[in-house]
Amino acid sequence: MQFPAPLIPGRLIERYKRFLADVAIDGEGAPVTVHCPNPGAMMGLKAPGARVFLSRSPNLKRKLPLTLEIVEADGTLVGINTGLPNRIAEEAIAAGLVQELSGLGPARREVRYAAASRVDLLYRQPDGRAVFVEVKNVHLRREAGLAEFPDCVTTRGARHLDDLAAEVAAGSRAVMLYVVQRADCDRLAFAADLDPAYAAGFAAARRRGVEAFAVRCDITLDGIIPNRTLPIVERP
Repeated sequence: MQFPAPLIPGRLIERYKRFLADVAIDGEGAPVTVHCPNPGAMMGLKAPGARVFLSRSPNLKRKLPLTLEIVEADGTLVGINTGLPNRIAEEAIAAGLVQELSGLGPARREVRYAAASRVDLLYRQPDGRAVFVEVKNVHLRREAGLAEFPDCVTTRGARHLDDLAAEVAAGSRAVMLYVVQRADCDRLAFAADLDPAYAAGFAAARRRGVEAFAVRCDITLDGIIPNRTLPIVERP
């Protein structure tokens, strides 16, 4: 995934109200309020003074034309935009990066299923079997090399696990695909101390046949490119 225009550098002043941040843009005077496309805790990624990079929307009617895309933390660039992982996941699958998902046709996006859910990507195998793919963004790192999910309680995420397991019971394939938007991790684990219900739900979903994969991205100021799969491990 390439950014359509050069990103705008600045320094984070404050992230607040979940979807807002104040940023001092390089070379400009007064700080500006920008859209922060991340409903999570952003643990470790919201320190005042952190180097950040913004995109500008071509939509002149947007109230906040600038969007926070990347934060520099722990000596690396981290993608925080939770609106991008579906597209990144689709690119990774199309490129054959996840061998177990190779050979799938084009995806349908945001398809309703279960009682009150929408699956991120819905594929069909050549034999017609449905493949439900739920995508999650990962940006938390608390120890060297270990990416973790989630960074706060996600009841919606736990519901998705149960919904996917029900699709497996009905005869479909169901997949959790975790997109790690930072290049300094070589494995993924679940943060049971931050959300024990999600960690338990993931283990239960795996026992019920839900597949799970993690894809790591290279992050540059030009784009975010999925480049390898990571093992999913138990956190010590």
